[in-house]
Amino acid sequence: MRKPLLFLLLLSLASSFNEGLAEAKKDVGRKLAGESPFTAKASLIRYWKKHVSNDLPKPWFLLNKASPLNAVQLATFSKLADQKSLSTQLPSFCSKANLLCFPDISPSLEKHRQDVNFATYSDKNFTNYGTNRPGGLDSFKNYSKDENIPFDNFRRYSRGSIGHNDKFSGYALDGNVADESFNTYGTTATGGAAKFSSYQNGENVPNLRFTSYSDDANGRNQGFSSYSNDANGGEQDFTSYGKNGNGGENEFTTYSNRSNVIVSSFSNYGKTGNGVKDSFTKYGFDGNVPQNNFSSYGDGGNAAIETFKIYSDQANVGDDSFKSYAKNSNSAKANFVNYGQSFNRGPVQFTSYGEAAKGQQIGFKIYGENYDFKKYAKNGVTFKTYLNESSSLKAAADGVKKVNNKWTVDPGKFFRERMLKSGTVMPMPDIRDKMPKRSFLPRVILTKLPFSASMVGELKKVFHASDDDSKMARMIVDALNECETKPSPGETKRCVGSGEDMIEFAISVLGGNVVVRTTENTRGSNENIMIGSVRGINGGKVTKSVSCHQSLFPYLLYYCHSVPKVRVYEADILDPKTKAKINHGVAICHIDTSSWSPGHGAFIALGSSPGKIEVCHWIFENDMTWAMAD
Repeated sequence: MRKPLLFLLLLSLASSFNEGLAEAKKDVGRKLAGESPFTAKASLIRYWKKHVSNDLPKPWFLLNKASPLNAVQLATFSKLADQKSLSTQLPSFCSKANLLCFPDISPSLEKHRQDVNFATYSDKNFTNYGTNRPGGLDSFKNYSKDENIPFDNFRRYSRGSIGHNDKFSGYALDGNVADESFNTYGTTATGGAAKFSSYQNGENVPNLRFTSYSDDANGRNQGFSSYSNDANGGEQDFTSYGKNGNGGENEFTTYSNRSNVIVSSFSNYGKTGNGVKDSFTKYGFDGNVPQNNFSSYGDGGNAAIETFKIYSDQANVGDDSFKSYAKNSNSAKANFVNYGQSFNRGPVQFTSYGEAAKGQQIGFKIYGENYDFKKYAKNGVTFKTYLNESSSLKAAADGVKKVNNKWTVDPGKFFRERMLKSGTVMPMPDIRDKMPKRSFLPRVILTKLPFSASMVGELKKVFHASDDDSKMARMIVDALNECETKPSPGETKRCVGSGEDMIEFAISVLGGNVVVRTTENTRGSNENIMIGSVRGINGGKVTKSVSCHQSLFPYLLYYCHSVPKVRVYEADILDPKTKAKINHGVAICHIDTSSWSPGHGAFIALGSSPGKIEVCHWIFENDMTWAMAD
């Protein structure tokens, strides 16, 4: 009896030893490979294995978006999140977790009473800069150029100065996700001038704020030349700009030209001012979906002269609102020359425009169509060559593809399904990801942070967004609004901030046997390409799909939604000259477009209307589409 028991005991020990040895080898292997089973990436891999029912290769492009936090960092920040004190270590958290955050910069209280020339300067908070400064010139050249997330604050700059000049040249050019504010800049100043030249051109998602800029100033001139041209997305606010000012001139020349989806707001601009001259020349020219809001602009002003010349000319769609513009003013002159000749119309509203004004002269010359006038002044207003529904402009809008196709929609951004055939040569749009680089949050931290409009205050506190007009605050609010918007008919949607959440949503729609795809790289962008071999997913039949697109947010956030009635394709992308393979693309074709807006870029590019054609597009860099495995 003893021998068999001893034998079994020895056998058990040997087995345990071998298992321990094997596990030890695995641990050594993990260490040699620099891996740890406690990282967010390892957790994501385990989640994939547990919930995805096929043995297809794991998507490297999804796994690489996992949080870079190591085990110790993960435990530390998770504990801080539990204690609701993550905001106390925000700079460290943002840096180690690869998030998008703005720096906390301390005010600079230097007076700088001598002329200065700032070149190649960035991330500063100028407080009381140049206050009560007599004369002189301060110059900012190549300030915050080519930076990712430039963050600058000018507070009480040149306040109370006399004859002092400021010049901003080449400021924040080609930056990414800028946040810059000018608060009480030039307030109560007398004389002098501020010139903004080549300011924020080529910027991606700028947020610019001028609050109480030149309020109560006397004879101070401001000029914005080549301001935010070729910018993408973003918002610009002018609040109480020049309020109660006397004299002075403000010029906006080539402002936001060729920009994409820029929102500009002018609130209480020039309100109760005296003898102010404002001119908007070539403002928003050639822009795509601009939105301009003028509220109480020039309200109660005296003898103001305002000129809008070539304003929003050749813009696409857009939305302009003039509310209480020049209301209660005296002897105001407002001239709209060649205003709003957009080839693709967007809504414009004039509410209480010039109402209760005295002695005003308001003229519209060669003014575009599709505009709504409510409570408009009955006297002192003239319309000359006002374009109506039967105008040649409407014909141009209907034939936009032939008139101005080169800029409205990038060539190749939308195409027909028949183009996906071997041998087809076609343009490819710029599919490169323009968003800031970020990572997902580990799910253990993500679940401890609020994510709802009802708790937006707590989320702002975490990411130091105390200023409601800051880029961070707007970014948070905009994303929450997008995520909480009611789904369209037939759509299922969810915003996800971790890889596990994305997998979970895709499986809830498609089941566990899923595959996620993206275009392999960005080669071919902005060039002609040739289509190589093409394969239709699910045999090229109409199928279910889940598409995921990035949203601008501190951590990597995706807006994922189910897309009914689509066909998904994979295609080799070739160099049309050498026929060499340069990329492997994923394209999705929307078969039912009946619920799309008539102004959708696809119809502008392809020359049709909702429900009449299918529309295809490539899956851009870092976007993804999920489908059931074949």
